Amino acid sequence: MRATQALIHLDVLKKNIQTLRAHHAAAGKQPALCVPVKADAYGHGAVPVARAALEAGASYLAVATVDEGAQLRESGITAPVLLLSQCLPAEMEAVCEYTLVPLISDREAAALFEKAAAQTFALNRNKKLSVFIKIDTGMGRIGCSAEESASLAEYISKSALLNYAGTITHFAVSDSSSADNVEYTRRQISLFSAALNNIRMRSINPGIVSAANSGGAVGYPESWFDMARPGIILYGYQDAESLPHLDFKPVMELTTRLVYLKTVHKGESVSYGRTWTAGEDTVVGVLPVGYADGLPRILSNNYSVCINNVLYPLAGRVCMDQCMVNLGKNPAVNRWDAVTVFGGGQPSLDASDIAKRAGTIPYEITCNINKRVPRIYTNL
Repeated sequence: MRATQALIHLDVLKKNIQTLRAHHAAAGKQPALCVPVKADAYGHGAVPVARAALEAGASYLAVATVDEGAQLRESGITAPVLLLSQCLPAEMEAVCEYTLVPLISDREAAALFEKAAAQTFALNRNKKLSVFIKIDTGMGRIGCSAEESASLAEYISKSALLNYAGTITHFAVSDSSSADNVEYTRRQISLFSAALNNIRMRSINPGIVSAANSGGAVGYPESWFDMARPGIILYGYQDAESLPHLDFKPVMELTTRLVYLKTVHKGESVSYGRTWTAGEDTVVGVLPVGYADGLPRILSNNYSVCINNVLYPLAGRVCMDQCMVNLGKNPAVNRWDAVTVFGGGQPSLDASDIAKRAGTIPYEITCNINKRVPRIYTNL
């Protein structure tokens, strides 16, 4: 087993789900939960995370690709799975075969899914493909307009091959507490509600109604409807601007080992480009983790790891497979000691600290932890 490992604390995931459900209950509501496990559950491992989420009370799962949905089905997971991104026509029969629930934004896609369903369910004429209508209320990605939604809903509701199972939208800035963004999110909710009313005015049931992503699931009770789709908060990260701020904990802990120690004398440099030079005689440790594992190179000379509850700064450029850490003159460490790169609680830093230094978001940090880093699941 490699020295560098990603520990996935499934008990923390379940606790995060409980924290959110308690928040909803305190507001007198309890929407169903759809847990996104796309991108290998944000790098945490789709199948183990999906099983843990379902055990903790999730009703739906969500993926971005047909292959991701197939992986869940082939692992024995039978829960409903939303397909959040638009697939190709050549993939639509697989959507039917794996009973995924696609989002439909236009009649062309609806007709193509009807064709795929007709071919897939040829021997079972009573079977239908469940679908959700996606309404674009301001995200600017896939989705029909609010004005077009009732017409699309009528088309699908009359289909002999499609089951109109739900209606969905997505927020653009619900994780921000700025006045402009709060107003924008409330406008999205209002537009979505109006579209739902127009669908109902045609005597059509919009099915399961879902709007709230992480920001919405925390801060906008009026957006919870029938089902919330919280993503990054369940993996332990909430935008600093998002209100209220709940006690979500990181699920992933990236660890490694101190595999080599060497004395570096004053004036000597370390790593590519000689960007770090010892100001005094010091001990430098080598860690077998680098940017090929997902540790951003931009953290060179700009991050600290935790060894024996003490933070030590990186020294020199992060390499593809290794990085170095300045341990000081007389460090209280030993070769082979465990090292926490992120996660694990104080005083360790977490993926949001890395994201700030890298100019990105925690999602990208956890998603980019490479497949060569073994995932070790705790509290199965």
